[in-house]
Amino acid sequence: MAGTTMSTGAANALAHSRWRAPSREARDTLFMLVLIGWTLLPHLFNLPLWVAGMTGVVLAWRGWLAWRQAPLPGRGAVLGLLGLAAVLTFTAEKTLVSKDAGVTLLVVLMALKTLELRARRDALVVFFLGFFLVLTTFLYSQSLLTAVGTGLSVWGWLTALTLAHIPAGRPTIRQAAALAGRAALIGTPVMIALFLLFPRIGPLWPSADTANRTGLSDHLELGTVSDLANDDSIAFRLRFDGRPPAAAQMYFRGPVLVETNGRDWQAQSTFDGRTRRGASTADSVEQRGKRTPYEITLEPTQLTWLPLLELTPPQPARSSNDPAQGVQVLDGSDVRPLADLDLQWRTRRPIAQRVRLRATAGLDDRIVGATPTELGENLRLPPQFFPRTRAWSLQWLHEHTPPGQAPDPDALVDSLYRYIGHAGFTYTLSPGAYEGDPVDEFWLDRKVGFCEHFATSFVVVLRAMGIPARLVTGYQGTDAQPEDGYLVVRQSNAHAWAEYWNPARGWVRADPTAAVAPDRIERGRALQPAAGFVGNAINAVSPGMIARLRTWRETMDNRWREWVLGYNRNAQFDLLRKAGIGSPDTDDLGRLLMIVISGAALVGTAMAWWDSHRRTPGQRAQRRLASALRALQAHGVQVAAHESPGVVAAALRRRFGPAAEGLSRRLDALERLRYGPPGDGTTPDWDGVRAAARALAAVLVSPARAGDAAPARASP
Repeated sequence: MAGTTMSTGAANALAHSRWRAPSREARDTLFMLVLIGWTLLPHLFNLPLWVAGMTGVVLAWRGWLAWRQAPLPGRGAVLGLLGLAAVLTFTAEKTLVSKDAGVTLLVVLMALKTLELRARRDALVVFFLGFFLVLTTFLYSQSLLTAVGTGLSVWGWLTALTLAHIPAGRPTIRQAAALAGRAALIGTPVMIALFLLFPRIGPLWPSADTANRTGLSDHLELGTVSDLANDDSIAFRLRFDGRPPAAAQMYFRGPVLVETNGRDWQAQSTFDGRTRRGASTADSVEQRGKRTPYEITLEPTQLTWLPLLELTPPQPARSSNDPAQGVQVLDGSDVRPLADLDLQWRTRRPIAQRVRLRATAGLDDRIVGATPTELGENLRLPPQFFPRTRAWSLQWLHEHTPPGQAPDPDALVDSLYRYIGHAGFTYTLSPGAYEGDPVDEFWLDRKVGFCEHFATSFVVVLRAMGIPARLVTGYQGTDAQPEDGYLVVRQSNAHAWAEYWNPARGWVRADPTAAVAPDRIERGRALQPAAGFVGNAINAVSPGMIARLRTWRETMDNRWREWVLGYNRNAQFDLLRKAGIGSPDTDDLGRLLMIVISGAALVGTAMAWWDSHRRTPGQRAQRRLASALRALQAHGVQVAAHESPGVVAAALRRRFGPAAEGLSRRLDALERLRYGPPGDGTTPDWDGVRAAARALAAVLVSPARAGDAAPARASP
């Protein structure tokens, strides 16, 4: 048993003795490989899966070679992998010159270049590719998290570059990182000045931050809105000049869907010719209350629809006391809001960047204009669909219309509200698929659905009764608490409701969801999907933690987008006005930028001059030693640049004997302090050395030593 224990201990000691810290070259290579992996990581989420596999295998292979200090592979293997990457890229992208293809090849080239790190010039190529890959990260995302990650990448590449320029010794990565950080901080003021003053140009392509984000479209299938409602991302933010309206009034009008083939609904628009109507009737708005000015910041959707607060009319105010009723672009973007049919708001080009607008809504206004053609289109139903719902509607119309009287649209809508509230309907985000006739199955059989099921069935029932009706999609409600002064509307607030025609009142909103889920409308609270295992665990430990973290993240991201990404030419001119320039233009920006650049150049020149004359601690100590012994220069005492205090003390003892003992002891103390262990708290006694030198000089000029005053060096 004892022998077994001893053999195990000996084996452990032998294994421990075999492990050695890697050489500096291996350590620096491993650090560079980790840095490359960190830089490439954001790209791998946007590129094909084979890219992650190839780069991971190559970097792991290169790390193993560095650890074992094994020879690098031949050029044939590298060229073979590069050719394979080019073939795979062309197969996936059908080209080698697109953005994704270029980034793919750049990522693969970076990984393969590590297999050729044989000389310093190879490392410099890797540094260049690393900094360039940091820039390409912003082609896919410009969020605050991306900025923080790329900032760390830049710091890491500066650290690697610093290590490469310290060829001797073994500086630690921490020391190199500190030096690189100080260098970056020196350049930060210039970077901020360039950001503030350099002329702003539009993006060469839309940021992929938003390339895959969508909102409400002009086409609706059952399930589309519920899928969107599962998305908790922010659709837009808004704030009001005064007190915000009640949540039940927060309807944001998007596409108005009129045509249906029984399963799909589509909007009409004058911009693409999808209408048989002539001029827009959106300007037939009856003003019934005060105006509500508001500011809205839309996130990019790659769509052309603007979900504005109902009702935001396009025409100017008729009274000089009223604020303007149009829509004004605040951030200087080239987005042009345009009014479309049915008081929809559009843009001619998809919204590819954040847009900040100011508008004025009439929450109590009504759309009172409608042509016979328009009313006829809002009565049309496909003949082969909804047979059971049509029959039910006609029976309901007969039962709820007094004999000899015309149907009352308001009364019929109220009766349908009561029916929905008492017939066992269920409001849910996951109603399941409807395989047959969707309206018949929902309205008469399953009675389980989301807002789009209620709204589309409501429109079908009203049309079957002979009442013109249409489907409106948009958003309803906001988050309960503002974030950073803004009310937040999320994609989960996506909603669908109906509008019906009353000849005495015009188009009237009807929201059947309010009959089955009044809390959804009155408080503006959207249904939330299940939090999941991790979310439930976090909320069990700290209730509301996920919501607070999300609020903090979204607030920081909003400030980043508003202050940094949203900093445009108008913001530059506002900054110049605050600086005292009355009517700033691009020439003023250029002149101020040249002044800043010239000033930075002068500061850099001064720092370089100061650095060239800067002395090391040893040189400063040598100068102080020569200054302290200046009183002995007349007696031939000269301190050479290579002489330490101890050497000078020994020379003084040989030259002047016991008379120099006091000064020599003080110089020996300086010697021990200079070359002894640090941290003892003792400070050099230069005043004592100077006083002892003067005392020795006084002794040397006395009659007793006058004959010994021949000039001589302190050193032997």
